Amino acid sequence: MISVKTDPLTKQLRDEAFDELTGNILPYWMNKMKDEVHGGFYGRRNGYDELIEQSDKGVILNTRILWTFAHACRVLTNHPANQHYHSIATRALHYIRDHFIDTENGGLYWMVNFRGEPVYTKKQIYAQAFGIYAFTEYFRATGDKTALNDAIALYKLIEQHSYDRTRSGYLEAFDRDWAVLEDLRLSDKDANERKTMNTHLHVLEAYTNLYACWKNGQLAQQLEKLIFIFLDKIASQKNHLDLFFDDDWNVKSSIISFGHDIEASWLLQEAAEVLDNPALISRSKDLALKLVQAVDREGLDANGALINEIHGDGLKDTDIHWWPQAEALVGYINAWQITNDPDYLSKASVIWMFIKRHLVDSKGEWNWRLTEKLSVVRTEDKAGPWKCPYHNGRACMEILKRLEGL
Repeated sequence: MISVKTDPLTKQLRDEAFDELTGNILPYWMNKMKDEVHGGFYGRRNGYDELIEQSDKGVILNTRILWTFAHACRVLTNHPANQHYHSIATRALHYIRDHFIDTENGGLYWMVNFRGEPVYTKKQIYAQAFGIYAFTEYFRATGDKTALNDAIALYKLIEQHSYDRTRSGYLEAFDRDWAVLEDLRLSDKDANERKTMNTHLHVLEAYTNLYACWKNGQLAQQLEKLIFIFLDKIASQKNHLDLFFDDDWNVKSSIISFGHDIEASWLLQEAAEVLDNPALISRSKDLALKLVQAVDREGLDANGALINEIHGDGLKDTDIHWWPQAEALVGYINAWQITNDPDYLSKASVIWMFIKRHLVDSKGEWNWRLTEKLSVVRTEDKAGPWKCPYHNGRACMEILKRLEGL
């Protein structure tokens, strides 16, 4: 059995993850993204790392900044910059409260302009989930009970407006007054369907973090139902996750998303573990390994990195996006922890070396996407509504926690 304290590979992984987190990822957001004129954080830096000062500011970017720096406060308690991490988390918390919360109808707006004025007031359930994830993490880092109350308020709104009491699961999107929208899509890349894997995954993630600090009976029941939705409805017979569904859970897509598969592998297990349910833990571990093994067979390129997708017609999207590589680090290490099979740890190391060589940008942070030939796609943001410190920052912190790096 490998000892994480003495094995050279695990020591290298945890030491380099620590350096990447504290020397590159977190400083980038602290030093380059604070909007000192209009408050909060800038909405966008383009693929050339040029600041677009008057870009709209998205709720996903802001809640993910809050979660990342609050989690850094918890994980890096003895780091000299801990107070700076706390300051950034608090800045994000206050900006979300002041500009994204709908004080009349409840919930979080999707987008405000650079001045902090609402410009897109829809209530995407995905965004409400990230609000819960972020507020609860701030509470866990600081003990601020108002942040926990903010999270509980969002949880109650999701249950009131989005939960399907007949067929289970959560509907996608609502207008400012909580009427169901006709256009439910999270982005223009998504299918316009009533239920999606992606939203359910992040509601699961949010409810897991909420239950870790609020042991509410109804919440426990809803989290358990979410786990069963993944086990019984979303996970396909081919050991991948189906992405889009109608109200009755009929599958409406045949796309395989390798990043989501491997991200769900460890988040689902984490949810079962917070409920301390041995039967669900066993089933979630079994599915975790099946998902990772399917990614292993079908989703890696010649460099050992994850390709993006396989479409229903079999056509492969072989571009390399930053976030699936981050999630693969955690998914492979989690599979190694389940099985003690060193091959999984080796594959995490291969991906880490690929990230360092090809995705980490000398100007700070990671590039969004590479072509199959490993050239950087500069049309994608360096920071923006969907490019945040959450996937790569979280992966580094998971490496530290799992490999006892602190």
